[in-house]
Amino acid sequence: MASERPLPPALLRGAESGREFSHPGGRCRPGSGLLQISNQHNAEASILEPTLFKMAEVDLNLDNVIPTTILPTYWAKLLVAFVSFVCFAHSYDGDFVFDDSEAIVNNKDLRAETPLGDLWQHDFWGSKLSSNNSHKSYRPLTVLTFRINYYLSGGFYPVSFHIVNILLHCSISVLMIDVFSILFGGLQYNKGRRLNLAPKSSLLAALFFAVHPVHTECVAGIVGRADLLGALFFLLSFLGYCQAFRESNKEGTQFSIFWVLLSILLSAMAMLCKEQGITVLGFNAVFDALVISKLNILEIVQKVRHKEKSLENIGWLKNGSLLFRLTLLFSGGATILYMRWRIMGTGPPVFTEVDNPASFADSIFIRAINYNYYYSLNAWLLLCPWWLCFDWSMGCIPLIKSVSDWRIIALAALWFCLIGLICQALCSEDSHKRRILTLGLGFLIIPFLPASNLFFRVGFVVAERVIYLPSIGYCVLLTYGFGILSKHTKKKKLIAATVLGILLINMVRCITRCSQWRNEDLLFKSALSVCPLNAKVHYNIGKNLADKGDQIAAIRYYREAVRLNPKYVHAMNNLGNILKERNELQEAEELLSLAVRIQPDFAAAWMNLGIVQNSLRRFGEAERSYWTAIKYRRKYPDCYYNLGRLYADLNRPLEALNAWRNATFLKPEHTLAWNNMIILLDNTGNLAQAEAVGREALELIPSDHSIMFSLANVLGKSQKYKESEALFLKAIKANPNAANYHGNLAVLYHRWGNFDLAKKYYEVSLKLDPLAPGTKENYNLLKRKLEQLQTNSV
Repeated sequence: MASERPLPPALLRGAESGREFSHPGGRCRPGSGLLQISNQHNAEASILEPTLFKMAEVDLNLDNVIPTTILPTYWAKLLVAFVSFVCFAHSYDGDFVFDDSEAIVNNKDLRAETPLGDLWQHDFWGSKLSSNNSHKSYRPLTVLTFRINYYLSGGFYPVSFHIVNILLHCSISVLMIDVFSILFGGLQYNKGRRLNLAPKSSLLAALFFAVHPVHTECVAGIVGRADLLGALFFLLSFLGYCQAFRESNKEGTQFSIFWVLLSILLSAMAMLCKEQGITVLGFNAVFDALVISKLNILEIVQKVRHKEKSLENIGWLKNGSLLFRLTLLFSGGATILYMRWRIMGTGPPVFTEVDNPASFADSIFIRAINYNYYYSLNAWLLLCPWWLCFDWSMGCIPLIKSVSDWRIIALAALWFCLIGLICQALCSEDSHKRRILTLGLGFLIIPFLPASNLFFRVGFVVAERVIYLPSIGYCVLLTYGFGILSKHTKKKKLIAATVLGILLINMVRCITRCSQWRNEDLLFKSALSVCPLNAKVHYNIGKNLADKGDQIAAIRYYREAVRLNPKYVHAMNNLGNILKERNELQEAEELLSLAVRIQPDFAAAWMNLGIVQNSLRRFGEAERSYWTAIKYRRKYPDCYYNLGRLYADLNRPLEALNAWRNATFLKPEHTLAWNNMIILLDNTGNLAQAEAVGREALELIPSDHSIMFSLANVLGKSQKYKESEALFLKAIKANPNAANYHGNLAVLYHRWGNFDLAKKYYEVSLKLDPLAPGTKENYNLLKRKLEQLQTNSV
C-alpha cells in the first residue's frame, strides 16, 4: 500500500460535494468527506469500494431497495436499453398520425426535388421562415433526419420513421446512466477515466426515465423526434462540459477550453433540433458553479446579509476561471440566440386565443394563476401519467377566473413542494443533498423555461412532449426520495415492492399508450375520456369519419366541436362542406358566412362559401367570394379552378380558360383544370388549341388516364385515328372499368369504319353501364348499319 501523504491546502478547501481531485498516495481523511483515489494500481481496488459509499450515500440507502450486486456499467446499460425497447417497440408499425401528416407527409422539404439548402430557410412544417404565417419552429436538423428516412425507405413508409424514434429513446435512456451517475455521485476522474460512484441510484433513475409513459408522445409520434434529438444533443453537451474537467493540479481546477467550446457547439445543434435545447447552457452554468466550483449559495447570501469582509476571500471570486467559463457560456448562448433571431426574420410566431387562452387574458393576475396551474398539471403528468392526451387546448382546461376555484389547491400544492425542495437544496448542511436536490431541480425547471410563457407566448396549454427533458429532474428527485425513505424506515421490502410496482405499471402504461398512437382513430377516441371539453378532439374524430364517408357521424362531432367552441372556424368550414354535399345549402351558407366573419382572412371558407353561392345561383356573390379567397391566399389553385367553373357556367369562356390556366400554373398536376380546358376548347371548336393543351398536360402528368381520354377525343375529332386509338387503349388499361372510355373508343372505331371492334367496345361499355343513353343509341345505329351491310352483300 502506498504511504500516506498530507493533504494539500488547495484540496482541503474542496471537501464539500462536487468534483474531487486525486492525489498520489492520498487517502480519505475520516470525517472530511474528501474522496481520494490512489493513482497506484495496487491501491485502487482496496480503496475504491469504501469510497463509492463515501461519495454516493444514496446508493448505500438503496441497497435494500435494489438488493443486488452492483452491475457492471455495460450490463446496466443493456438492461436499460432492453426495458426502454420493450416499452415502446409496440409503436414500430404505427401510421402517420396527427401532426405527422403536416410535418412529414405534406412537407416538400423531405422530397429529393427540394434543394437541401431550403431546409435552412424553412420552418419545421416546410413554410418559409420569412412568411407571416410561419410557425417559426426552426429545426432543420430534425427535418434532415426525416429526409434521410424518406430517402432510405423509398417513400413515406412510417415503419422506418418509428424505428428511428424508438432507437433514439433507447440511446438517450442508456446515456442517462452516465448523466445520473454524475448527478448522484459527483464528477470524479481517475487517470482521465470518469468513475461511476452511484451505480445503483443511476441505474434506478435511468429505469424510471426509460419507462415513463409521458414520453410516449415523443417516441410513438414521429414529430416527437425533435424532442428526442434535442434531448440527445442536450445530454451530449452536458457530458462534453463534464469532460472539460478531466485534468487537475495543485493550483486548483483546470479545464479544457476545447471541451467547453464543443459543449457550446452541441447546444447549438440541440437548438437546431428543438428550441429548448439551448437551455443546456444554463444547466451547464449551474453545474459548474455548484459542483465544479463548489459554490455554496446560502453561505454567500448570509455573508452578503451580514456584510462580512470574508466575502472577498471566496475562492471562485479570486479565481477567475469560473467567471471565464460562465462568460464563454453566456457569449455562446447569446450568439446562438442572435443568429436564431436573425434567421426567423419577421419576429415571433402569431398564435390565437384557442391555442393558449391564458396568455390572452386581460388581467395579469388571471394569467399568472393559470400559468401556475399549467405548471401544476405538468407536474401531475410526471407524478401520475395516466391521463394522457394528444392535445390539451380548446377548452380542455377551462380558465381559472377567481380564487374561489378549487383548482387553486393544485397551485398551492405545487409551490409548497417546490419551496420545500428549494429550501432543502439551499439550507441543508449535507453537501451531497444540496448538490443532488439543486441539480434535480435544475433539470426539472431549466429545460421547461421556454414552455413556461415567462419569456414569450407559446402555442399550447400543456404539451407532454416538452416535459421529456424535465422528466430527468423528476427521476433524480424520485430516486433520491426513495433513498431517503429507505434510510428512515424499517419497511425495506415495502419500498422495494413500491419501486418495482411503479416500474411495472409504467411499462404497462407505455405499451397501452403506444397502441393508442398506432392510428388516428384510437388516438383521438382515447382523448375523449381525458378531455371531453376539447373541441379539437371532436373536430379530429369528425374529420376522420368524413374521410371514411360516414357523413352523419361526422356531422354530429363537428356540431359538438362548434358547440364547445362557437368560434371554431375550421369545424364550421368542414361542417359547411358536408352540408353543401348533402344539398343542405341554407345552413351551409350560414355556417360559412359566420366563419369568414369570425376570421376574415380564412381563404378556404371564402372559397367554400363561393361554391355554395354558386349552387344557389347567386353568381355575383360567388364571384366576389372567390376573389376574396384569392386575395387572402394568392397561390390558391383550387379557388381558381372553381372560379373557372363559374365563368364557364356564365358562358364567359375566355375568363374560364384564364382561371384554369392560373390553376395549372400554380399546381401543374391539377388534372381537373387541364381536363376542363381541353373540354371547353373542344366544345367551342378550337380543336388545334385543345390538342396543344392536351399534349402539354400529358407531358406534365404522363400517367393520368383522364387526360389521355380527353386528348384522345380531340384527336378522334381531328381524324387522327391511330394516335387517338393508342391513347384510348392506354386510358382503358389504366382504368378498365370506365364505361365511357370503352364507349368513346367504340365511337372512334365506328367513325373509322372498323365496325367489328366498335361493336365489341360498345358491348363492353354497356355491360359496365347498361343505362348509358348515348352509348346505347350509338350501338343501335351500328347494329342497323351492320344489318344494312349484310343485306347489301346478300
